[in-house]
Amino acid sequence: MNTSSIPIPWEDRPIGSHDVMWRFSKNPIIGRYHIPTSNSIFNSAVVPFREGFAGVFRCDNKAVQMNIHAGFSDDGIHWQINEEPIEMVAGNTEMIDSDYKYDPRVVWIEDRYWVTWCNGYHGPTIGIAYTYDFETFYQCENAFLPFNRNGVLFPQKINGKYAMLSRPSDNGHTPFGDIYLSYSPDMKYWGEHRAVMKVADFKDSAWQCTKIGAGPVPIYTPEGWLMFYHGVINTCNGFRYSMGAALLDLASPDKVLYRSQPYLLAPAELYELTGDVPNVVFPCAALTDEEGKVAVYYGAADTVVGVAFGYIDEIIAFLKENSL
Repeated sequence: MNTSSIPIPWEDRPIGSHDVMWRFSKNPIIGRYHIPTSNSIFNSAVVPFREGFAGVFRCDNKAVQMNIHAGFSDDGIHWQINEEPIEMVAGNTEMIDSDYKYDPRVVWIEDRYWVTWCNGYHGPTIGIAYTYDFETFYQCENAFLPFNRNGVLFPQKINGKYAMLSRPSDNGHTPFGDIYLSYSPDMKYWGEHRAVMKVADFKDSAWQCTKIGAGPVPIYTPEGWLMFYHGVINTCNGFRYSMGAALLDLASPDKVLYRSQPYLLAPAELYELTGDVPNVVFPCAALTDEEGKVAVYYGAADTVVGVAFGYIDEIIAFLKENSL
């Protein structure tokens, strides 16, 4: 089951801070050379697992080949990451070629953990696999045609169907991108595509005016699905990635109830400003507890992994008071 007796990672808001979300003082929790072969480890996903936590991590090796690795932790902060990439076996189809794998997300749905990632198949698309134990992974059909990124599954079926957020894109460093929703009856065939969120107008919220993409698995709240996402502005120094949030309708997640005009977290610390790709905060996973705390894992500067904390009720109140 997707449960853990271990508390989620947490650190209280710094004294004197009024920020809605705040960084872990010991960031980054995973460095670029965490395993011997890695050039960088970032944009990774974690979930409760057994008596601790498990995850799927983007590890670019020293040839800068992009792949995903499994890892385990007792506390969600200190991680043992497998040195070898995940080797898939066939799931609901024959094995599919993959030139690369990156930016995974992980979610528990009903009886297993599902993994999505950007899969290199004649360009980037959304790969899907499932696992019961983070040791054997069953690769399934790609969800969409190229080109697509940021495939994020909802943690439960909606109206009897699996639901996934994604961002149709192009084959390169996409200078555009909006969030869409798609449904599947069986995690193999996808359709009923609906637009969810477009980029903001520059004059209204410039940090998210170039492209946006879903981040962690949406979090169920009585008021709606809480979706953290990244937004991008194209500056004279290149793309700058920040984190915001939106509240989506429970029954029809293509309906946006509230959306943050100001960002929740933007590159400011040295490990976010400096790295292989400077000026990046890229959320990919979130852990919550019964007290309403949330710990968001994010890639920093496409190089390392950081964690930020907040309270779900405060984040939702912030969205309502500062909605685009």
